[in-house]
Amino acid sequence: MKVKAGLGYDIHRLEEGQKLFLGGVKINFPKGLRGHSDGDCLIHAIIDALLGTLGEKDIGQVFPDTDPNYTDIRSTELLKEVVGRIKEKNIKILSIDSIIIAEEPKLAQYIPQMKEILCPILEIGSDILGIKAKTNEGLGIIGRGEAIVSWAQVLTGEKSPET
Repeated sequence: MKVKAGLGYDIHRLEEGQKLFLGGVKINFPKGLRGHSDGDCLIHAIIDALLGTLGEKDIGQVFPDTDPNYTDIRSTELLKEVVGRIKEKNIKILSIDSIIIAEEPKLAQYIPQMKEILCPILEIGSDILGIKAKTNEGLGIIGRGEAIVSWAQVLTGEKSPET
């Protein structure tokens, strides 16, 4: 089986009055992520990693912020489109490992919900999707609560004829 790896990264600034979506979950918090879409940096990092395994352009080129069709779109919809591309190429997701780095809010309690939303879209079991939440120990723009960052690594492989 031919295996490919993809790496994704995304950062968004936190702003008062914005809604906070991470991993498809709406989190009750006074600040949200500013972006052209809903700013869900976890999904954006996963999308970039998936696109990387396909040898395609990054999320900003595939879903440009100059296209009004993507204004305020839920990132879960963008993810569905990318998963469709993967299926068209007869590719299977073997593993996703991801991390969200945020000083606040504390996110560990939301991880099961994120998996409940993302796994069906990705068409994978919860054992294939790793999501971790960390702080930045008070350092830099993340530590000051000005931004949230996500990283994702994806492994994919070609589907066998019987799958």
